Formats: sequence, structure tokens, C-alpha cells
Amino acid sequence: MSLLVVGSIALDSVATPFGETADAPGGSAVFFAAAGSILHPVQVVGVIGSDYPLSVLKQLEQRGVDLAGVEQVPGESFRWKAKYSYDLASRETLDTRLGVFAQFRPKIPVPFQQARHVFLGNIDPGLQLGVLDQVSAPTLVACDTMNYWINSRRDLLLELLRHIDILMVNDTEARELSSDWNIYRAARWILEHGPKRVVIKQGEHGALLVDANATFKVPAYPLQEVFDPTGAGDAFAGGFMAYVASVNDHSDASLRRAMVYGAALGSFAVEAFGIQGLDKVTPADVRARVRAFKDLVHFDLD
Repeated sequence: MSLLVVGSIALDSVATPFGETADAPGGSAVFFAAAGSILHPVQVVGVIGSDYPLSVLKQLEQRGVDLAGVEQVPGESFRWKAKYSYDLASRETLDTRLGVFAQFRPKIPVPFQQARHVFLGNIDPGLQLGVLDQVSAPTLVACDTMNYWINSRRDLLLELLRHIDILMVNDTEARELSSDWNIYRAARWILEHGPKRVVIKQGEHGALLVDANATFKVPAYPLQEVFDPTGAGDAFAGGFMAYVASVNDHSDASLRRAMVYGAALGSFAVEAFGIQGLDKVTPADVRARVRAFKDLVHFDLD
């Protein structure tokens, strides 16, 4: 079943204690598509400037990404520059230049309007609501947000929550949105405001899937080397949504498996800078890592 992502397409310059990169392809839509397309075709809606390297987009197209919804307009592409701490747990944003992204108004191509699975990347909640007005009958809608929108567009964000099935946020965002330090109470607060489920991403501590009846925890994959955590959450979302779209099954069991597929794709993403960690990953590689997750958490009761 069709899978649509609407989000940012950027050029990232990132420095970590283990290296650095300049003007690498990034943004929520790019990481989502690079990860998701390993499992299922992805449709992308976004905007780029006249300076964006089109060779990057061609590589995505070769992997089953439909870029008919990507608009190129005169001007500078969205650029972001950051420096990570030694443990990669925190980062300092050094520069943000929105460029053409500042005027982004998503226009969903007619063929994309029939998408059954929709992911709303981290953009203004008003624009996210506008996307939902343009798609006809999605069976699963998930979205991301961030602290900036929680603080500056809270009313619109709360309106959006009433129209989605899954909210994906990190633990800091969940606490800020709910005004509750306890992550489990924060998840319950979010569920009371509309979504059927909430996914809380916890970085090196894994991720939670919470609904009205149960909580499921997937650990982070134990990597010996991590180079760049940028985009790991978007890669997680891409893996999660692509798995669900590939099986067209929204049951609890399926969504739990999707959590593991998301964690697997997120783990590949951090093994190199930008989307390089996903470049050569095959479906067989993903399945092997998913099996490793099963071995990681399986145990027998006495």
C-alpha cells in the first residue's frame, strides 16, 4: 500500500568527535525515504533550492522513491549545521538557514492524494493539517513534531493530534507537550488528546510504543561504533511506516514488529554520516538485524 512522507529536504553540516561532513543530504523526508525505501516504495513531498545536488535525488529514485512531489525553486536550499558532544547525547546547533524551506507550502500531487499511509515530518502543525486536507482516505497517519512547535504552535498541534493515529516524539518532547516529567504519564496524556498510539524515541535507550492497553519497549541495537545520530529518528520512522505499508496490517502485533524494523533502520543510519549508513543496506540486511533484535530480548520463563 502507498506510503507518503511530507517533510524537509536539507543539506547538513555535522561535526562529531569522530569526524565531520559538509552539505550532506539530510532533512526528515530524506532520512525517512532513504530508510523506508529499503522495505517499500516511498512518495516524497518537499522543496529544494537551485543549489541542491540532484545526483542525490537520482540515487533515491533508483531505490524506489517517487520524487514527483519535490519542487525545485530559485534560491538557497535549507541548511543546518551542528556539533555533537563526545557521547553524542547532546548537540549544539551552530547555524540554521531555512532558505526556500521558509516558504514551503506542501502541494500533494494528484497520484499521491490516494496514499494509504501518511507520515507528516517535522514541519509547522498548520502545514501538517493542510496535508491532511489534500489526502483522500489514509488508513494510517503518523506525525513528528519538536519543541519549537510545542511552544509556538501549541493550539494547532493539539488540533492536529485529533486527526492522526500515531504521534512520534522523543522523550523530551513528550514531557514538554504533556507538562509531565514521567514518560509513561506523558504518553497517557498524549493518548487522551487524540492519537490511538504514541511512539516515544529514547535514543540509545530504544523506543516505546504505548496505547490505551499496553506498553511495548524495543531496545537500541548494541553498536560498537556510532558516527552520526542525525536523522536516526527519521530513519526509525521510515522503517516503521514502510514495514506497516508493506504488510498493510495495523494490528498490535504488526505495530510491535514495525517498532523493531524502525529500530533496525535507525541503527544502520547512525553507522555513518548523513544517509551513507543506509546507502548499501538491503532487505536481507534489515531482516538479519531484526533477527538479532529477537535474540537480544528473547528469554524463557522458568
